[in-house]
Amino acid sequence: MNTVIAHVLPDDTASIVCPFCNKVRRISVEKFRNTAHTLTVRCACKAKFTIQLNFRQQYRKETDLPGTWKKVSVAHHLWQDMRVKNLSRGGLCMRVSGQHQLEEKEALLVEFHLDDRKETEIVHKVRVCAVDGEYIRAEFVDLDRYEKELGFYLLP
Repeated sequence: MNTVIAHVLPDDTASIVCPFCNKVRRISVEKFRNTAHTLTVRCACKAKFTIQLNFRQQYRKETDLPGTWKKVSVAHHLWQDMRVKNLSRGGLCMRVSGQHQLEEKEALLVEFHLDDRKETEIVHKVRVCAVDGEYIRAEFVDLDRYEKELGFYLLP
């Protein structure tokens, strides 16, 4: 079955394009914001396909960048290894190894290098948004310093 990615606009609507007949239909997706983001639909042409709703506000780039992290709240916390799995202007998802005991809203310092031509070093404070086992999603805190570099890096 074909899967179509539909980007959700700020007014909670998305334009769905049928992959079979190219008919476009704009629909309200507000009721799906906090529930399912994958839907199976049937077009007027009788074709059945899957829609993946993308509610993200910013483009997210898949990566596999090595780096390190440490807790800001613990004075002598040692740097620990991580992998930046994806990156956006607003934050990152990192995979950490071992026991971490991280919690939401906790402040961390992260350090990694972009795999761009200049191998730009990013050393920045982040706030944990979600913890899912070894995967940590975090948002950048006051990103002004790296906004230009990340902007160029994230260009598709």
